[in-house]
Amino acid sequence: MAERLLNLYASYAYTPAYWNSDSADRRCFRMQLMDEARELADATHFYSIFPARSDTDIMLWSAWGADQPEIAASAMKKYASVIANWRKFVEPVQTLWGFTKPSMYSRGKSEQDIDPLEGARSQYLVVYPFSKTKEWYLMSMDARQGMMNEHIKLGKQFFDIKQLLVYSFGLQDQEFVVSYESEDLPKFSDLVQQLRSTEGRKYTSLDTPLITAIYMSSEEFVG
Repeated sequence: MAERLLNLYASYAYTPAYWNSDSADRRCFRMQLMDEARELADATHFYSIFPARSDTDIMLWSAWGADQPEIAASAMKKYASVIANWRKFVEPVQTLWGFTKPSMYSRGKSEQDIDPLEGARSQYLVVYPFSKTKEWYLMSMDARQGMMNEHIKLGKQFFDIKQLLVYSFGLQDQEFVVSYESEDLPKFSDLVQQLRSTEGRKYTSLDTPLITAIYMSSEEFVG
């Protein structure tokens, strides 16, 4: 896996033109979207959202190896160009994106780290923007590390829930985009509930809107 990855989570709502088309035309469009989306990035994964959210129907998760600085520009330009051909039938609802990099609070890689490029996807993906308060960054590194250790220790108790953190400081409104893969939504909800009671929680300034998505194979997406 590349040292630095660009990850883009883009959610879409089907337009009235899509719903007013007959089922054969809708299926034809979904096939076109799938084929073209596969060529957009080093890896693209497809998800269903509605009825988990009322404003969104589907989401694409795209990832690129981004060790070279020019890759982000070429990826974004190509993405915008391809999406322009879909606009009759889908409209963007939200895009969240950023870059991976080594964590300053943990050493090395964990078995709970998500690899966006390789491996099977879990049934559920939960994605949300995340930011810390000003007070968090004004504390000493030792103080922050202590609270993160509590956070990490709790997360390891849910060893079958995987996580990917991408950094978007200065690139979007949030500072991070957090995503979790799980086969068990109630268990994931339990993890989040327990994380709410950790000391570091009071230094969270943003962790919504949440996107809960269900993975779709190519066959399921086309239907």
